[in-house]
This record gives sequence, C-alpha cells and structure tokens, in this order.
Amino acid sequence: MADPSSYRPKPGQIPDSPGVYRFRDEHRRVIYVGKAKSLRQRLANYFQDLAGLHPRTRTMVTTAASVEWTVVSTEVEALQLEYSWIKEFDPRFNVKYRDDKSYPYLAVTLNEEFPRVQVMRGAKRKGVRYFGPYGHAWAIRETVDLMLRVFPVRTCSAGVFRNHVQKGRPCLLGYIGKCSAPCVGRVTPEEHRELAEEFCDFMAGRTGAYLRRLERRMTEAAEEMEYERAARLRDDIEALRRALEKNAVVLADATDADLIALAEDELEAAVQIFHVRGGRVRGQRGWVTDKVENVDTAGLVEHALQQLYGEETGDAVPKEVLVPALPEDETAVTEWLTGRRGSNVSLRVPQRGDKKALMETVGRNAQQALALHKTKRASDLTTRSRALEEIAEALGLDSAPLRIECFDISHFQGDDVVASMVVFEDGLPRKSEYRRFQIKGRAGDTRLWHGEGQDDVRSMHEVVTRRFRRYLAEKDRTGEWIGEDDPAEEAQGAGGPVEDDGRPRKFAYPPQLVVVDGGQPQVAAARRALDELGIDDVAVCGLAKRLEEVWLPGEDDPVVMPRTSEGLYLLQRVRDTAHDFAIRYQRSKRTKRIRTSPLDAVPGLGETRKQALIKHFGSVKRLRQATIEQICEVPGMGRKTAESVVVALAGAVPAGPAVNTATGEIMEENDGGPTT
Repeated sequence: MADPSSYRPKPGQIPDSPGVYRFRDEHRRVIYVGKAKSLRQRLANYFQDLAGLHPRTRTMVTTAASVEWTVVSTEVEALQLEYSWIKEFDPRFNVKYRDDKSYPYLAVTLNEEFPRVQVMRGAKRKGVRYFGPYGHAWAIRETVDLMLRVFPVRTCSAGVFRNHVQKGRPCLLGYIGKCSAPCVGRVTPEEHRELAEEFCDFMAGRTGAYLRRLERRMTEAAEEMEYERAARLRDDIEALRRALEKNAVVLADATDADLIALAEDELEAAVQIFHVRGGRVRGQRGWVTDKVENVDTAGLVEHALQQLYGEETGDAVPKEVLVPALPEDETAVTEWLTGRRGSNVSLRVPQRGDKKALMETVGRNAQQALALHKTKRASDLTTRSRALEEIAEALGLDSAPLRIECFDISHFQGDDVVASMVVFEDGLPRKSEYRRFQIKGRAGDTRLWHGEGQDDVRSMHEVVTRRFRRYLAEKDRTGEWIGEDDPAEEAQGAGGPVEDDGRPRKFAYPPQLVVVDGGQPQVAAARRALDELGIDDVAVCGLAKRLEEVWLPGEDDPVVMPRTSEGLYLLQRVRDTAHDFAIRYQRSKRTKRIRTSPLDAVPGLGETRKQALIKHFGSVKRLRQATIEQICEVPGMGRKTAESVVVALAGAVPAGPAVNTATGEIMEENDGGPTT
C-alpha cells in the first residue's frame, strides 16, 4: 500500500487547465483515468488527508504509485480522450458498464454490392446500417419476414448467393416473392440498392410518406381495374402496418430520442436505454456496473453516454437524449454529442408530459434489471452456499448461518413506528415466517421516544426482545429440542416443534444469525436484548447503508467485505427485504390512520352505506349538521341506524379540517368543497 504523499506532484507542477489524468500502480498499469476542467484543482482533491476521502477513492490512491496528466485545449477534447483511454487501458477503478447480454441488431450491409438484411451481434462494422438493439433475435426475424413482402432485399449469406449465381436459379424466397433475386439478374445492382435504402428509411421511422405512396398506387391500380396489383399493394400495406404494430407509439410527435434511466445502490448501478425513433420504441438495452469509484448519478449518466455514443456517428446519435440527471460538464458533453452526430443534440431532463411518463417506465425497467441481477446470484445453490460460507468466515461463526433473521425499524416523523422481521433459510426468503411489529414504546403509544431524537435504537431493542421472548416461551412450553434418538423426531420434523395440525409454531425456530439494519448503536441494542434474555448462541451483526459496512457487537471498526463478495450480496438482499417489508407496513398504518372516519364507530354501518352517506351529503361536516329525518332519506338507511350516526357524530370532536396530503388542499369547508 503506497503513501500518496510519496508521489504527490510538487506545488506549481500541475497546470490549471483542462486535461486528462492517469493513476498508475507500481507495475505501471493504469488503474484510473479521469478528466477535469482544472487539473490542478481536481488532482488536489486526491492528495488530502486519507481519512477525508471516500473509501473507494482512498483504496485507489493507496494502490497507485504515480500520476500523470495530458493537457488539452477544451473540455470536449478531455471527454474524448478520457473515453479513448478508458477503452484502451480498461482501468480497474473506473466505472465500466457491461452488457448483461449480447444484444442482436437488425443490420443492412450497405457496404456490399448487393446489400443484405441480417441479424448481427458484437462490434459494429463500418458501412453497415444498424437498427435496434432488440431483446430477442426472433423479434427481428418476425419483423423482417413481414417487411420482405414489400422490400424484397437479399437475406442469404455470401456462400448461398454465389451458389445460386452458379446454378442460374433463385432460392425459395425468390420464387415466393420475398427476394428480388439479384443472384439471377432479376434486378440490377442499382435497383436492389434502392430497395435496401427504402427498407432502411422505413425502419428509421420515415413510414408515413411511404405508406401514403403505396395507398395512392393501390387506388390508381383499382381505378385502372388492375385488381390483382391493387390486391397485392393492399396486402403490402397490411404487412407494413403489422410490422409497425410490433412497436407501440409512445411519443405522438414522431420524436427521435434515446431515454436513459438509472437504478443504483451503494455497490452497483443498472442503466436502461429505450431507443425511440419516429415516436416508437425501436430498441432497448441495459448494462450493470460495479461502483468501483465514488460517483453520483450525474457521473453515472456521463459514463453511460460515453459508453453508448463513444463509437457512434451520424443518425446513430439521436437529436434528443433524455437523462435522469445532467452531467457535471453538461456543455462539454452536449458539444461532444453534437460533434458525434454532426448536428445539434439536445441533452435534458424531461419535466412533464409523455416524455416524463416514458422516462418513469425506463426507470422501472432499470430497477427490475438491478433486482434481477442480484437475485440471479441468490437463485443458484452453489452461489448461495458460497455466500453463507463467506458470511460465516467474515463474522467468525462456527458454521454457516442456515437461518438468518433481519430486523428493520420504520416510522414517519416519529409516528406510526413499526418493525419488520424477515427470514432467510439456506439463502432464500421464507415469506411464511415474516413478521410485523407495532412498537409500543414506554407508555404503550406508537411514537418514538424523543429524549435523544428519533430513537430507533430503543425500538430495535424492544422488537428483538419481543421476538426472542416469544421464542423462549415456545421453548419452555415444548421442552428442549428433539434429540437424534427421539422417536417423535419423525413425526415433528427435524426443524423444531409443530402444532397438532402439523403447522410450525410461530417464533419456535431460533436463527443462527440476527442482522439489523443499521450500524454500531443498533447492533449494540440487539446484542443487549439477547444478553438480557440469556441467549448466547445467536450471532448478531448490522449492515450500514452508507458504505455497506458490516458491524459486530463491541467492535470499534467494521468488517469490510469485498464488494464482489457473494456473502455481502446476500446480506444486502436480506437487509433490503426487511426494509421494504417495514416500509409497506408503516405506509399501510399511516394510510389507515389518515382515512379513519367518525362513521367507523357506528355499529352495523358498512362501507357501502358510509360511502352512500358521504356521497349524499358531500362531507362529514355536512352530515354532522343533518337531522335524523334527512339521514333517513339516504337509500338503505333506517331510523335506528340514522340515530346511531347522529349519536356517533355528536360524540366525535372534529380534529380540524381534513387535508389532502398530496396537494395541501383543505377538503372540508362550510360548503363541502375544497379550498386552498
């Protein structure tokens, strides 16, 4: 591990101008490439007190043994050079998006004498027109099959083409009209190239004019009583429309744009891109990356733009690029994209309308891609076994924790305090044993104590105590665990005691590991709860969100598991599951509390008649002012129920006007209508 001060440049050596810098390790390998508006200011950030650096940055500067830089004229040149060096050196500490699959493209080889339509993967070739990418190759073949009726472009390989040239007769596609058969001279090279260019224009989104031209030709053929030609044109139009239907219209103004969205956590990020051409989604792709450097959303967007357009030119770079956050050097990136396209490119964050709604859809795809990436690891038995072994080794456990329970606290500004408990067995979620807790606090209320602020530490102590008190109660009721020689083992199962009907008792199984969502304070609270109950055979750890550090009871320093560790991924998944479960419960409680009505106290008054009353009178306030006779006018309301409603509303003290929490509108006023 190197000391950054040993290779820090002397004062005045670093120029105050745009440029690109490289950190090298002791073997002269490039480990990080970066760019800056001012090299002097940027590099100074790396040579400060190590304690003030982000952990990933600290690891990089202590791994490096030297730094060098190259001065450029503009920020755009810096962006281009940074991309080139990242591609050339593949630095270990740079964010690099990697395809989760090799996406297929629909390609037209315009660089050949007789252009060919085919499916292509891998690196793009010069002189080939690409459309996509597509999610599946069969989606391309279906589209091409429909299009060949109208644009009979060659699809055969070079070997097949030469074979039919020698034979002097076309292939089957030539006989059925799905190939213009240039191999036997049915069309000239110029005519075939014109067909291929029309195919490209149609795929690029210029569909309306071509369809209208076909419709005119169909009408003319019908007027001239050439009904067979008119029928063929009709079928051609229908085939093209079916091909268009495979790509739904998402932007009504025939926009050409790429939409980029991100989903990220502390260790990884997923990016999804929708390619919209002519207002239709023509392709989709995505990447996942390890966050090996300290980078925010804007930085991830910049890296994604470099990855996406670094080797593209012309129409492959759309007129509009929509992103979730603008890069730090927005002007430089926009100029770089404009240079790649050859005309102006708009880089912006959508704020409203269809584009914002579509961006939300792309964002959901990114979130699903990140979740799928994580769960793929968890679904594999070998991977799960390795994860459990890594956790046991990192935490110093005697054996792999086959049952893990995780606790999380959730509240809304101190109210509706709840906790969740999720269970993972053999690395997989056991949803039937998830539990929810309503925190009671000191006096049986559901507010956090405020002696030291919002104290979820004492909430954690309470929920762990309650869970394991139940476990001890079940253990006392059933006796010790069944031994290997106990004849009842087969009847009750090896897992532990069961009810008479064969179902496992709640809280009857102890975990080998308790995970809490939090750092040192939460871990200490959970450990103290177990110690007070006399439980010493259950390990405890905490996973802190900020840096994904694993904390153990009584330790001043966290356990830092490798970022590629399967064990860390499993702990993350357990923690995130508990967090989501707690959030859902807390939100449901808050929603139920907000929606509480004085009518809930009326015996025998169901939801249907409650809604009928509110609909008839307009608000609870107006209903409170109504007489028994007026209430009886509501369909389904008898006098006895009306009297109960009056009594209930008279005894209920209004808590003030109801407020719409989303808009801030007052929902009840003297006239029953909303006011602001």
